[in-house]
Formats: sequence, structure tokens, C-alpha cells
Amino acid sequence: MTLTMPDEQVDRLADYAAERAEHPGPRTVLPTRPPLQAAQVRRLTRRTTREDVIAMIGAGFSAICTTMLLFGRLTPLSGALGFVIVAFGLYLLIYAVLVSLTDNRPAVIDRLMGALLTASAVVALVALFSVVIFILWRGHTALLHANFYTEDLSETGPLDPLSKGGITHAIVGTMIMTLIAIGITVPLGVACSVYLNETRGKGAALVRTVVTAMTALPSILAGLFIFTTWILILGFERSGLAASVAISIMMLPIIIRSADVVLRLVPGNLREASAALGSSQWRTVWHVVLPTARSGLTTSVILGVARGVGETAPVLLTAGFTSTMNMNPAKGPMVSLPLAAFELVRSPQPNQIARGFATAAVLMVLVLVLFVVARVMGGRPAGRLSKRQARSAQERSAKDLARIESRPNGVSA
Repeated sequence: MTLTMPDEQVDRLADYAAERAEHPGPRTVLPTRPPLQAAQVRRLTRRTTREDVIAMIGAGFSAICTTMLLFGRLTPLSGALGFVIVAFGLYLLIYAVLVSLTDNRPAVIDRLMGALLTASAVVALVALFSVVIFILWRGHTALLHANFYTEDLSETGPLDPLSKGGITHAIVGTMIMTLIAIGITVPLGVACSVYLNETRGKGAALVRTVVTAMTALPSILAGLFIFTTWILILGFERSGLAASVAISIMMLPIIIRSADVVLRLVPGNLREASAALGSSQWRTVWHVVLPTARSGLTTSVILGVARGVGETAPVLLTAGFTSTMNMNPAKGPMVSLPLAAFELVRSPQPNQIARGFATAAVLMVLVLVLFVVARVMGGRPAGRLSKRQARSAQERSAKDLARIESRPNGVSA
């Protein structure tokens, strides 16, 4: 069968085809597929690649050479400190340019910040080790004598050799003052930190503000306060007890702040479980919160002791200075290690200066030991038991299980 169209429709289609041929319209264009890009390589921020090492070595070599030209030939600049500063600035500039040739802007910023932080750490370590080495070098002649640790200075003059005299009186005085200060600050500090964590209100906010302000209190103000109230107003004499009270003022905010942070780390579900068993708030604090944060509280006390041991101004104003042994903290002057180092270094005699630097070395080692102990004890989170505590808990659990199993059926615990 053949289909036919009217003549008018055929003419109309012919006219439309001719018009489209003379004036073609926009053609339909299919979207083109973007070209395939190379897969980006993920950069590991914790690993130094070979390209980074080459860039650092090249930047350092170029910075040193350019600085030598600036300081030796092209400019009148001079001085070792200026040389180091200019060389480091040029190193950062050249290193940024080298990194920008292969990486994008975030990588350049990351490399520059890493270089700045590394340089800051190196400067801090150099300053610390320079102080330690300087003190040990100036006091090594006195540290090598055994009498330095077993004798006092009651029968030693400025011109006597280092084989005579020692700092036993300062060591004993430091221990006595520190023990008295611990007896004052630990109950107050722990009680205040518990108050800050377990109560809510304007009083707790005010106490926290005062404690924060006391953290930056200059030690000379604490010494002046005790000197004015204890010695001038109340009429007591200078003694180790007065110095201990002044040291307690410096230790108290450190212990409160540290203990406050530790108590906040105690899991809240432990408090909720204790409350669900019917315990009161303060029973929960005494039997759950404080035992859980025991290691952290010990760390806070050690940090406060490390702060108090190194104080000089409060002891100088409230305890006086003596070269003899004094075991009575309530009567007579008593000396500590910082005060003994201060007084001995002021002497013009070389032997006395050596004794002073040796005393500072002993104090430095003591503070270092305290901070190491605090670091070791504070390394565990709140509530995590040590190996010894875990063994003790397992032994108690085994004894409880044996006691329960030994009872006849029906007999309650």
C-alpha cells in the first residue's frame, strides 16, 4: 500500500526545507568529556621524603653562602647573632621557593611552619642545656667532694678549701620546710578542688577566679605578706615555719589547679553508678572520685612541691640565713637550697662561688627528679590502674570469690 500526501502539505515541507537550508539554526552539541587528570598523590605529613631532605640541604647551603657574601663582601654587616638571624631568614625564603616548585600552597605553609617550630624547639633545648652544662661546669669541683653532702658550713670560712664544709643544713632545711608546706597545702588544695568540681554557683566561680589569679602571684609578695603578718604584727621570729607558710601560698594555687583538672577527668558514669546505689554526694567523692584520681592528685602535689622547693624570696624574708644545722622549724633561722645557692654565689671567693653553683646543681637535680616522678605517675589517665594496683585488685577479687563459694547455699553475705 502506498501512502500519498496532499499537494499543499508537500509544498509546505519543501518551503520549510529550503528555509532551513538558507538559515540553519543552532545545532545540538553534545557535552564533551573533560580530559582525564593524573591521580593526585597523597602526601604523608609525618614522614620526610627524599625530596624534602634535598630541599632542606640545598636551602641551607644556599642561605649560608648568601649570608657569607652579605656579611663578608657586599654589606658592612657583622656579628654572629646577626649572621644566624639573616641565614635563617634566607633559609626560610629559599626553602619556600624550592617547595613551591613541586607542591601547592598548603604544602609550602606546612613546611615553613614545621621549620619554624623545629627551630623554636632547638633554641629552647640549646638554652636549657646551656644552663645545665654551665651550672655543672662551675660547680663540678665541689660536687666531687663527699663532704659537700655530709657537712655544714658552721666551721668553714670563705678561704677554706672545698674539702671542708658542705650543704647538709640546706638539704635538711629544704626537707623540713617542704614537709610542713605539704602538710598545709595538700588538705586545703584537695578540699578546694573538690569544692570547685562538686558545687555549682557564684562562690565556686569566685574561688576559681581567685585561684587563677594566685597562680601568677610573684613570690616576693607571698614573702612580704608572711613577713608583715607573722613577724612584724604577730611578733614571731624568723623561722622555718614562717618560710613554710610562705611557700604554702606559692604551692596552693598550683595544687588546686592541677587537682581541679584531674578531678574533671573522672568519668561521670562512676558518679552516676554510685548515686544509683544510694550513696550520698560526699560519700561518692570520698569512695569513688578521689580513689579514681589518686595518681593524678599525687602528680599535682609533686608539681606544687617542685614549685615550692625552688622559691628563694619567701625564704630569704621569713627564714633568714644560717650556716649551721637547725632542726627546729619553730625557732631560729633555717636555710634552704635556693637561699644557700644565692648567698654563696654572692661571695667574691672562688671556693664559695663553686659551692653555690654546686648547691644549684643539687637543687636542679632534685627538681628534675620531682618532675620525672610527676610525669611517670601522671602518664596514666584517671581510673586506669597500674600493674601493681591491677594485681592487688585481682587478688582481692579472688579472695572474695573464694569466700563467697565457701558459704553454704542460702546463706547471705
